[in-house]
Amino acid sequence: MIRLGLIGGGFVAGLHLGAAALSGAFRPVAAMGSADPARAAAFAAAHGLRAYHNLEAMLAGEAALPDGMQAVALLTPNHLHRAQAIAVLEAGLDLLCEKPLAATLEDARAVRDAARASGCALVLAHGYSGYPMLRQARALVGEGAIGAVRAVQAEYLGGGLAERVEGTPDGARRWRLDPARAGECLVLLDLGTHAHHALGFILGEWPDRVSAELGALVPGRRATDYASLRLGFASGARGTLVASSAAAGQENHFALRIIGERGSLEWRGARLGELWLRPLRGPAQLFTRGMPELAPAARRATRIPRTGHPEGLHEGFATLYADLAERILARREARAPDPLALHSPGAEEGVRGLGFVDAAVRSAAAEGAWCVIPGPG
Repeated sequence: MIRLGLIGGGFVAGLHLGAAALSGAFRPVAAMGSADPARAAAFAAAHGLRAYHNLEAMLAGEAALPDGMQAVALLTPNHLHRAQAIAVLEAGLDLLCEKPLAATLEDARAVRDAARASGCALVLAHGYSGYPMLRQARALVGEGAIGAVRAVQAEYLGGGLAERVEGTPDGARRWRLDPARAGECLVLLDLGTHAHHALGFILGEWPDRVSAELGALVPGRRATDYASLRLGFASGARGTLVASSAAAGQENHFALRIIGERGSLEWRGARLGELWLRPLRGPAQLFTRGMPELAPAARRATRIPRTGHPEGLHEGFATLYADLAERILARREARAPDPLALHSPGAEEGVRGLGFVDAAVRSAAAEGAWCVIPGPG
């Protein structure tokens, strides 16, 4: 078992603790659940972990223990990622980092460079890439099941910020509403990067240009809670991406459609265990989680090898942890990792995501002019 430390608390920490355990490869041993000593102690005690409220002390303290942490899950607000991720990597610890990789493109590149220099494994928590049906969609596109891709559509709509909470105690607790902590474009960093990564993951090709409209649906809001984008690909495919965290009544609606020359693929997060293949001619085909006919990557991401039994968010994140563990063990054993464990995103995809956000912000400032999305470099 790989000994795991957590940096950050809240809802997402519970998700990661559950996913790490479900992977069967990690044992949490320490946590910096807060910078406040009392809250950090309470969080650690609740989970039976060693408590820290200072990263420097955590790194030094764990390094001095025979059973100290060997990897870290970084779950803090975006603006803290650069310094904390680099400190973790320079300490020789493998890393699972919540998305986005950092708050800015410059910071993301700095984290990527630190990962390269350290030789440590880094997995980025785009949890949807751990879902069996997205891995099945990737396999179907790769084998040419729908022919050359001509268009893509992505929607990611949530209603969590549909009401104005700024200026209230609740609003003060929501760091995502503060551009200084969340980054310049809330909705793209929070939701849009998920959609951007899912499209690149499935297609095996990333958009290379964007035309964007950004703004706020809630009057008086400083943070950006709405984005409407057009995407262009070097292959000639085109696409649209709409994201909003202020879409009243929407419950984490995430939907993807991939349109090819011979058919289309459709997936919705509300029915995450289903993927529709709709050919130009002939009946539609429904793929479901647990089917023996699934591609190897989709089968590897499946926990229950029978159809009809639900799997969800924890299982998707557990797949990321399992992929990280395989990369760590392969390095220790001086062997090549299982190629299927390389599907989970890393620092390069993190840089791509911040490049996408950067280009969209530049486009919106230029009234929707097409802007080139920089590659990972």
